[in-house]
Amino acid sequence: MRNRGLCIVKRDVPVFTTNRPHVKTTQQYEYGSGRRLLRTVYETPVGVVHTLDEPAGFTTWHHERMFKRPEDYKVIRFLLEDEVYTPCYERFVRAQEAFGPDGVFRAAFGLEPLQALISGSIMDTETFCLEWMDRRDEVLRLYDAIAENRRKSYPLVAESPAGHANYGGNVTPEIIGLEVFERYYVPHYNEAAEIMHRYGKLIGTHLDANCRLLAEAVAGTALDYIEAFTPAPDTDMTLGEARAAWPGKVLWLNFPSSLHLRPDPEVEQATFDLLNQVDTIDGLIMGITEDIPPERWRQSCTAIMDGLDRHAREHPELYACPPAQTRQ
Repeated sequence: MRNRGLCIVKRDVPVFTTNRPHVKTTQQYEYGSGRRLLRTVYETPVGVVHTLDEPAGFTTWHHERMFKRPEDYKVIRFLLEDEVYTPCYERFVRAQEAFGPDGVFRAAFGLEPLQALISGSIMDTETFCLEWMDRRDEVLRLYDAIAENRRKSYPLVAESPAGHANYGGNVTPEIIGLEVFERYYVPHYNEAAEIMHRYGKLIGTHLDANCRLLAEAVAGTALDYIEAFTPAPDTDMTLGEARAAWPGKVLWLNFPSSLHLRPDPEVEQATFDLLNQVDTIDGLIMGITEDIPPERWRQSCTAIMDGLDRHAREHPELYACPPAQTRQ
């Protein structure tokens, strides 16, 4: 598949490190019920918080997050305000050179300031919703601290060797709604994009849930691409609707996960049918951003590529390279 043109994406490769010089951090593994759990303790001058996580291959299950009681707000604020960022560009370059030419390395800013409180290590989603209603001022003080930290990272990513970077994602519109998205997400995308574009870099976000409610707001951002966009039947927007909603943005797809278990001919046909929803393949990347069942990844990926190749054969006019143009 790599010989046929498949590109491996090494995502969220760090271009800067994060340190907390005034926080003592200790980690210890705990074992129980056949599970290997990692407890991380953060000791600050104003108090202690801890997390309990279960490493699980490509992901991590969060059993306990930092916030457990109102008194933890001051400790978490200290943690956030103590963060210091240092470039590590050489590490990025070495990893990229060692990997070879048929992969692309992507940097990351981290989660959006509010999203970091919804799906990060600070709170779980239910706790965030309750605190948003009961102690919103405290939540917004954490949000402000994270926003200031993100601003420190913008120039570090823009000046790095990475050609593009993701800014957060996994936004669930059923939880945050349109008004919160427009007020607490869009401005950060645009602020980071302004700096990235100044250095000729691209910026996108990871939107793999229902996007119809947010579509117009996303269209108005300065984001260059929407990564992990998952078309129907897995979400509430088709590829054709997304192309119409975001005509100036690259759509970096996640092939619908529900289709991987279908027979190979159906996966190939689904790929072909997806491409038939758009008038041009310009600005379109077929990708996979979720894990595929281990027994199916070889067959499903091959079937997807067969669908791509068949579409190219049957619609060669869409794949002809346009004449080179000089940018003014």
